[in-house]
Amino acid sequence: MIIRADLVPAVIVFVAVGLLGIGIGWIWSLIAPPQRMRVLADRQVPLPVESYHKFDDLALFVLLSLGAGLVTGTALWLLRGRRGPVVMVAAVLGSFGAAALAMALGLAWAQARYALPEAPTVGDVVAQAPVLETAWCVLAWPLATALGYGILSAWNGADDLDR
Repeated sequence: MIIRADLVPAVIVFVAVGLLGIGIGWIWSLIAPPQRMRVLADRQVPLPVESYHKFDDLALFVLLSLGAGLVTGTALWLLRGRRGPVVMVAAVLGSFGAAALAMALGLAWAQARYALPEAPTVGDVVAQAPVLETAWCVLAWPLATALGYGILSAWNGADDLDR
């Protein structure tokens, strides 16, 4: 196993995969549906069936992350000269960073896109920004990356992974 020769490409993979989180966060902030709320005297309440959008927001983020993870694992498998565990570990760690970056930036961009008006009046309907109620969704991207890369490694069957 050649570890020293794979360290620099692994760092490049880690950074490059991590930066993909910017694009996924931007896409999520554009397609995640806001929750429409009615303004009451003392609080805001969701309109009927609008509370389902909390699940929609999470499901869209997880599906985007799973797709990005499978594409990441498959694309890195195509780097034939650098196949192996060092690049795979870098890809999984970079995917985790990318998912965390996508979550942070996606939430920030969604908050900016659906900013509440300064002083809504009673009876107004306002759009509340999409939310991700759990941080566990950041595991989808690295798990899909490991799954895609691992399936291709197992399918290969060669001892040297056809390096």
